[in-house]
Amino acid sequence: MDTPQPTAQPPAPDAAAQDLAGFVAAAPTSFHAAAEVACRLSAAGYRELAEGQRWELAPGDRCVIVRDGAAIAFAVPAEPLPAPTLRVLGAHTDSPALKLGPSADFASAGARQIDVEVYGGPLLNSWLDRELCLAGRLVLADGSRALVRTGPIARIPQLAIHLDRQVNDGLALDRQRHLPPVIGLQVPGEDADGVMDLLARAAGVDADRIVGHDVYTIPAQPPEAFGARREFLAAPRLDNLTSVHAGTAAMERVDPAGLDAIAVFAAFDHEEVGSQTRSGAGGPFLADVCERILLALGADRADVLAALSGSVCLSADAGHAVHPNYPERHDPVVRPVLGRGPLLKLNAQQRYATDAVGAGAWAAACARAGVEYQEFVSHNDVPCGSTIGPITAARLGMTTVDVGIALWSMHSAREMCASADVAALNAALAAFVQG
Repeated sequence: MDTPQPTAQPPAPDAAAQDLAGFVAAAPTSFHAAAEVACRLSAAGYRELAEGQRWELAPGDRCVIVRDGAAIAFAVPAEPLPAPTLRVLGAHTDSPALKLGPSADFASAGARQIDVEVYGGPLLNSWLDRELCLAGRLVLADGSRALVRTGPIARIPQLAIHLDRQVNDGLALDRQRHLPPVIGLQVPGEDADGVMDLLARAAGVDADRIVGHDVYTIPAQPPEAFGARREFLAAPRLDNLTSVHAGTAAMERVDPAGLDAIAVFAAFDHEEVGSQTRSGAGGPFLADVCERILLALGADRADVLAALSGSVCLSADAGHAVHPNYPERHDPVVRPVLGRGPLLKLNAQQRYATDAVGAGAWAAACARAGVEYQEFVSHNDVPCGSTIGPITAARLGMTTVDVGIALWSMHSAREMCASADVAALNAALAAFVQG
């Protein structure tokens, strides 16, 4: 009898991809992501600043500020610069999801359900038949805030094919009628806990103290490496926690002694809904922080304007690799693929902010990091999405370049990337920040 041979084990994902998986698991919402950025950087020696206090800064300082679901970190060069400039890395913390409504509990056909509102532009079908957690922040009567995350308590069950024989010819979901998740069954004579009771219990607070909430549905399945050689990473929120994670890792490694510009990392909220909020790229957060840094280091208003004009911003957000089943949806000449390095994103209509000067800054960073990169342009007949890049360029007047990791299934409840690209993006962003 032949002796069975042991099955060869595929290699483990590299350290960068494993760390990204941990970051994603710790950041189910933008509020958790901002807190995780601050936690990791505090552990690396950063000092947390309060916006409501006067800042006193000195050469070599490293600091982080959190505003709602956004965070900005910066590192000041160890030696004073005669004409300081800023090297800004931007990303966003939010992802498409379903947001819990203000009066969420209702019942239908013997099922307890919760009312939800679509946030951003998710691939709605990807949220069906998937166990969901609820996560976000609660605001209490005394003004304090609590982060919350439940276990898997919800699901949006899809209608059986027996009741919709044409479903495979084209699934059409009504956003109001077909998306409310089920969280339980009605039991006659039983006064079941409502969703706010469940959230309060998960957060360890009294339900009657909750006066406001920003809570979202979150896929319960954790990130996972897979593939014949485990070369892929599947996870929710890779758009854009890949960039938030890489930016955080870059700031952990930054050395003030080697900086020739003030290094800034801005992780904004609300990119998926237009960025026009107090914690979004269209708001004043980054401009205010940059000005306060320069003023605290002795600059005057004219110096601030001069510094901004000579600064550069790298906007890091996920992009698209050519899909093997839909190659016609991509530009026929520019063909980026998974596993071949991060993307330089270009668009003639300035939906991405990249110009030749910014492209040169990105090429130099990749060369210092020893990273190969790919270019991305949209098919002319497929409308191009946008990023925080054009918003930042317009608000602050900085040279701005759009880059990011390549994905498949972008805006799905579960996206995927190549693990090798995670390490490459981390290295390129670290090289850019350090200069």
